[in-house]
Amino acid sequence: MAVEKSPNATFPAVGLVGEKTRLVRFDNSDITDKYLNWLNDPTVVRFSNQRFKHHSIESSRAYLASFENTDNLFLSIRGTTGGDAIGTLTIYAAMPHGTADIGILIGATQEWGNGYGLDVWQTASNWLIEHCGMRKVTGGTLSCNEGMKKIFERSGMHLECTRRAQEIVEGIPMDTLYYARFRNA
Repeated sequence: MAVEKSPNATFPAVGLVGEKTRLVRFDNSDITDKYLNWLNDPTVVRFSNQRFKHHSIESSRAYLASFENTDNLFLSIRGTTGGDAIGTLTIYAAMPHGTADIGILIGATQEWGNGYGLDVWQTASNWLIEHCGMRKVTGGTLSCNEGMKKIFERSGMHLECTRRAQEIVEGIPMDTLYYARFRNA
């Protein structure tokens, strides 16, 4: 059951608009000092494997280029009332399987807890299921990331599996939790 509509090929030129956020294609103009500061801020990337890397303009441009000519998307998250980026969202699509895995980073720490993550997650996952025809949308997080677990649960995703003591955070083994939402569920 292959999906016909690639997220990258069918992403609207105007982006996707949720109740609080707008998703637009991430481009070279988004690689700013502010963006690099997010990626290199230990608080922002505390639960991400990005914490093990130092990010530069060059590494960010290479990452952006890795999305070219693929079904995958790299998006900038912006509030609907302002133009400044507050984070990023990635969509990795496996077209032969009809699945898409979403990753989110709200880099603007002053916006944490304001519902932007949930709005982005619902906007992207609904679009993937309703417009692209994905049969399954997935996401993962560490068991210590309470904010992301709340986003998954409030958006209608269900815990699919747990990889026990999979990663180390601040010297403590943590489970990795994988959540899923099916189109026909």
